[in-house]
Amino acid sequence: MGLINSILTWVMKKRIHQIELFMKYPHDVQDELFKKLVQNGETTQFGTQFGFRDIQTYAQYQERVPIFTYEKMFPYIQRLMRGEQNILWPSEIKWFSKSSGTTSQRSKFIPVSQEALEECHFKGGKDLISIYVNNYPDSKLFDGKGLAVGGSHQINEYDSSASSFYGDVSAVIMQNLPPWAQFIRTPSLETALMGNWEEKIEKMAAETAEVNVTNIAGVPTWTVLLIQRIVELQKKNHILEVWPNLEAFFHGAVAFKPYRNLFESLIPKSDMHYWETYNASEGFFGIQDQKDSEELLLMLDYGIFYEFIPVESMDEENPRALRLSEVELGKNYAMIISTNAGLWRYNIGDTVKFTSVNPYRIKITGRTKHFINAFGEEIIIENAEAAVTKACQHTNAIIDNFTAAPVFLEKGKRGGHEWIIEFKVQPKSLHDFTRILDESLRQVNSDYDAKRKHDLALVGPKIHSVKEGTFYNWMKRRGKLGGQNKVPRLFNSREYVDDILKMIAES
Repeated sequence: MGLINSILTWVMKKRIHQIELFMKYPHDVQDELFKKLVQNGETTQFGTQFGFRDIQTYAQYQERVPIFTYEKMFPYIQRLMRGEQNILWPSEIKWFSKSSGTTSQRSKFIPVSQEALEECHFKGGKDLISIYVNNYPDSKLFDGKGLAVGGSHQINEYDSSASSFYGDVSAVIMQNLPPWAQFIRTPSLETALMGNWEEKIEKMAAETAEVNVTNIAGVPTWTVLLIQRIVELQKKNHILEVWPNLEAFFHGAVAFKPYRNLFESLIPKSDMHYWETYNASEGFFGIQDQKDSEELLLMLDYGIFYEFIPVESMDEENPRALRLSEVELGKNYAMIISTNAGLWRYNIGDTVKFTSVNPYRIKITGRTKHFINAFGEEIIIENAEAAVTKACQHTNAIIDNFTAAPVFLEKGKRGGHEWIIEFKVQPKSLHDFTRILDESLRQVNSDYDAKRKHDLALVGPKIHSVKEGTFYNWMKRRGKLGGQNKVPRLFNSREYVDDILKMIAES
C-alpha cells in the first residue's frame, strides 16, 4: 500500500501548477469561462429566450439576463425533470441534486450535467486531495480508505417515463464516481446510498469499523453521530482505538469552530488535520489551501462564472452585480453563479466576504435568508458562531447544535433573541455562558451593540439548554435526517424555535 500511496500522491500534486495559474491570472480565466458558457448556452431554449447569440460582453449579459432565484428558475428545471432536454444546457441532464440547505418543507432540485460532475464536483474532490497532500507531503492518506458520510438517492417521481434521478449532491457524486475513486472510499455504495438514515448509520458503523480509515469527509453534525456510534459498538474510549491511522477530516456545509472541541474529544490526536471545503448542490466553490486557515481559495476553473451583489443592495429591484475584479475586502456579498449545468445568474442564497484578492480567498458568512434583523441588529451566522465559540471556550462547554430567533416586541415588553442550545458538555454556568455570548455579539456587531445599549431596543438573550437528542428528534420529525441536512442557525421568524419548543412541551 505504501507504493500506491506514493503514486497517487504524486499524481494528485501534478494539479497544483494549474491551480497556481488561475491564482495568478484570475480575471483571464473567468473571462474565458464566461465566453465559453454563453456560447454553450446559445442554442438552448433559455439562451434563445435571452438572446445569448448576440451577447458579446459582460455588460450585455447583465442587461439581458435578470438575477434568478430558485423560484424563478424552477419552471425550466421542472421541464428538465419531466424529460425535456436542451432547456438550460445543451448536453443531456438526467441527474438532479436535491438541495438540503435548509430545513424548510420545500425541496430544491438542482440540475447536474455531466460537465458539472466532471469539471466541477469531481475536480473539486481531486483538488481537495491535491491541495492537502501538497501541504502535507508525508501524508499516508492512500494507505487506507476515505470514509464518505453522504446522503441517498432515488428515482425521480415527477414522471415515470423520464429517466432522471435525484438525491443529495454527495449521493449523486458517489453514484457517478469513476472506478478508481470507488476503490479508495468506504463504505460500500449500497450502504452509502441507503435512504433510512438510522438504519444507514448502524450499517456504516458495522461495515467501516474493520476498515483502515485514514480520512473522513462529511458534515460535522452527522459525522459526530457516526463516530460516537462506532465507539459505542466497539466498546472503545475514542475513535483512534478503531482507526489508529486517521489523519484528516474534510468538512463543509456548517461552520466547524463550534464543533472543534467535540471532535478533539472524540479524536484525541494533536496532529489531526481539519480541512474545510465549500461545496453545495449548485457546485464546488472553495477549498482551504493553507494550514491552520479559515480562508477558502475560490476555485475559478470549475465551469462557474461568479458575480457578487453587496448584501445591502439585495432588496433593490434591480441590484447591480459586481465582477470578481470589482469586489472589496471585508464586505458582505451575496454570491451569484452561472454554471455548466445551466444555472444562469442564479442566487444560491449564500453570503461571503473576501479576505484576500490576490489570490481570491473567501469566508462564508451565512445565508441570505438565515439572519436575525428584527430590530436593525443584522446578526449573521458568522457573528453567532463566533460568539458561541467564545462562550464555549470561557465556560468549558461543548455544543452539539443551536438555533436562534427574535423575540418580537409586545406591549410593555422589549424585544430580544431566544436561543435553543444542545450541549454535549454543559457550561460551568449557563448564566456566564449567556453573558459571554451577549458580550461577544456586541463586540463583533456594532448594530447589535447599539440596540443592546441600556436595553434600549433589545434585552439580553434568553437561552434554553435542551437535552441531548433534541435536534436529532426535531430533524427526524421533519424528515431531514442525515446527508447534508443541517439545522438553521438563525432565522428571522420564530417558525423553527416555536416548533422545537412545542415538540419539547409535547414530549
